[in-house]
Amino acid sequence: MINKFKKISYQKRKNLYGYGFIGLWFIGTVVFFLIPLLESLWWSFNEVKIDTGKAVTEWVGIGNYTYALNVDEYYTKYLKDMLIETFWKTPLVLIFSLFMAVILNQKFRGRALARTIFFLPVIIATGPVYEIISGDLTKTGNISSENFSTMFSIDFTGKLLEFLGIYGINENIDIMVSGIADNIFSVVWSSGIQIIIFLAALQNIPQSAREAALIEGATGWEFFWKITFPYVSPFILANFIFTVIDLFTSPENTVMGRILAMRDEFMFSEASAMAWIYFAIIFVSIGFIVSFLSKFIFYESD
Repeated sequence: MINKFKKISYQKRKNLYGYGFIGLWFIGTVVFFLIPLLESLWWSFNEVKIDTGKAVTEWVGIGNYTYALNVDEYYTKYLKDMLIETFWKTPLVLIFSLFMAVILNQKFRGRALARTIFFLPVIIATGPVYEIISGDLTKTGNISSENFSTMFSIDFTGKLLEFLGIYGINENIDIMVSGIADNIFSVVWSSGIQIIIFLAALQNIPQSAREAALIEGATGWEFFWKITFPYVSPFILANFIFTVIDLFTSPENTVMGRILAMRDEFMFSEASAMAWIYFAIIFVSIGFIVSFLSKFIFYESD
């Protein structure tokens, strides 16, 4: 067998190595992703009952989708809240990530330590750690969520507006501003990967472009908008897509929490319908983002 393998040409052996490498990934994708995905789609159109050793399905059509949108008292509310949160949180994450990447790309003492600090959430971004720090951990014992939340939930916004003499602003605006201020920690926590991607983009800016800008006497502001921003614009699109998917699929968001709660209550058909509605919204959102932002993306080859 070994001798027969040695007789194969070098190019064919390379191809076999490649197929062998992706073979395990392909099998895993089919077994652990595609089959469960199609099964959940089938369950969303059926009433699922757990019998001895198997799941029994009975076709109900769009009944589960009707239940999710018209009957369930939490799903549509959570869905609306999640869409609003994603709408304002995504730009904040991108702006903060680009801002920090520009700063961390500069030469200053302690730059390596600063980069490590902003990358830490990527390493320790586990559910319990985030819940403890953000004050959402509700467990019995001496640890109280209120003790942690007070570190990050002080009403700085209200105090600042009062200090500036601003009273009686629109209630919706007040709620929105307070919500953004209370979620600053979450924005910072969600920016680790985006900062790294932007850093990679900034380091790929040609030195010749920097030198040309200096010769022309460009200011830092002009350099950012004329050189930096066009070069990182493709990565803005990539980070935009990543951030939207990350926010939509986070176990901390209320929609995912509702779907998981329905699953835990053995309401598999209703949970599947909710998940597929959510998937459709994500798919449409990503498609709209790509089609809209791609018009403003600068590619060096253009």
